Amino acid sequence: MTCQEEIANMKIAMQGTIDRKPLVMALDDEPDILELLRVNLEKAGMEISTHLSPAPFITELETRIPDAIVLDIMLPDMDGLEICKRIRGDERIASVPILFLTARGDELDIILGLELGGDDYMVKPFSPKELIARLKAILRRSRSKKKEPETLPRIGGMEIDSNRHEVRIGEQKINLTATEFDILKILAQKPGWVFSRQMILDRLWGDEKDVLDRTIDVHIKNLREKLGPAGRLVQSIRGVGYKLEE
Repeated sequence: MTCQEEIANMKIAMQGTIDRKPLVMALDDEPDILELLRVNLEKAGMEISTHLSPAPFITELETRIPDAIVLDIMLPDMDGLEICKRIRGDERIASVPILFLTARGDELDIILGLELGGDDYMVKPFSPKELIARLKAILRRSRSKKKEPETLPRIGGMEIDSNRHEVRIGEQKINLTATEFDILKILAQKPGWVFSRQMILDRLWGDEKDVLDRTIDVHIKNLREKLGPAGRLVQSIRGVGYKLEE
């Protein structure tokens, strides 16, 4: 094979990677909801795999890693919260963003979904346009993690690797959700600076959001718990927001 042919093949391979549609896996026991998701996500340029029950969904997760997951809570055999916990406990797929899409819309339900590892939460009936906007925000943040690594300072022995989407404290690897990692990275980019909840929401979702301020508090709580003793580095400034500082 000539040098020019090798270059041409490399370009084709690279183009295939660039053009790959993001894969969204959806689990919901309502066929009409899945069809609505399929039509709108495909129109938005995404690939979607739909499931009516947990068993085939879990089976597919064993062989494919999606770019994002849309997950109902009230399901046959196993509820979505339990599935979320299982995903977060599997290191291979622990960082895949999860968007809950459910009829359970009480604030306590939303907080519980986020505490168990959800990245976002939408209540049925829902706007397909808003769901697409939120998924795009999640996918945009995921793609940004795959760019050139950022130089982030080590704080209190904590190392944040943007390229690998990893946090390490000494030899221990800390498994964070996509949103928890993004919040930690925002704080770490300017140690000692105080970020309000609104500033963090704007950086995570931009204008594509209708999110409770309490959402940030829940993610911060989860982040501190996962960091263990290093969680003290994430400090609350009463009435203002949060900062990362020794």
